[in-house]
Amino acid sequence: MITQNSSAPLIAVVGATGIQGGSVIKTLTASSKPYRVRGFTRDATKPVSQDLIAKGVEMVTVSLVVDNVKEVFKAFEGANMAFLVTNFLEHMDAERETAEAKMMIDAAKVGGVERIVWSGLPHCTKLSAGKITHVGHYDSKAAASGYGRQSGIPFVDVQAGFYASNFFNPWIAPVKRADGTYAIPLPLSPTVPLPVIDMARDYGLYVLRALEAPVFPDGSEVHTGLDITMEEVAIQLSQVTGKRIIIEQITLDQYGKKMADSGAPVHVVVDMLDAWKWFEEFGYYGGEATSSVEGLAKHPLSFREFAKAEDWSKVFM
Repeated sequence: MITQNSSAPLIAVVGATGIQGGSVIKTLTASSKPYRVRGFTRDATKPVSQDLIAKGVEMVTVSLVVDNVKEVFKAFEGANMAFLVTNFLEHMDAERETAEAKMMIDAAKVGGVERIVWSGLPHCTKLSAGKITHVGHYDSKAAASGYGRQSGIPFVDVQAGFYASNFFNPWIAPVKRADGTYAIPLPLSPTVPLPVIDMARDYGLYVLRALEAPVFPDGSEVHTGLDITMEEVAIQLSQVTGKRIIIEQITLDQYGKKMADSGAPVHVVVDMLDAWKWFEEFGYYGGEATSSVEGLAKHPLSFREFAKAEDWSKVFM
């Protein structure tokens, strides 16, 4: 629960109005334990910020960029715990992402934070022995993870699984064919599993489990999501929507053209093509198992449950 009682621990939540930070705050709100919550935003006047303020969240207006380092350090002062996340898609710059993450870790340390939960990802270049080298949004987060583990602050890396909402993204969403059926075009074998997660509803469950563990699991990695093949995704989505949907395995070149035609920058296309290679050859978490759901406050939604909860009218028109 969110409280103003000064005896409750204060947790600083980066990305409070975004998907991951918002999920963390939602889960903290539902916890039986009291928390003071400080949310970071660049605009405290927007409706989602105002809604959080009404729920008792202290909203701090701050731009988490290196040029604003003094204000960033100030924003973390007095916090007991912190949830940190970066937004690669905002600028699509891997070096900037790592630099901003390191700055936040430094700020948390100086501000007195005793526990950090960070949203990282595996290091594709290292784990593939140099075979997969262009997944910048993975490697940049992994570099920050290494920095965090060496910071001296107890540090847990709760890695984001494959967003279930990706199936609304035009790069992945089902495409209607001439015969009235739909195909999900992916450069991935239909039998390869991905750890799919409803990020907005369920990511915070894994963060809360780490924060409320009897012993904070310092140094651990948490791999969120529930494994499901794309073949099964198509079957379940067909059953939920009543549409006939298949997975259409396309080439990397075809997928790259689809991205480029949609206006994606060249370096982002290169990044994502290597990401699909990574999924196919090494698995989403580089061969590491998806984490158990034991001990979570509730069971995460399955893909079928996610599909039932969503409005697909703009996809299946």
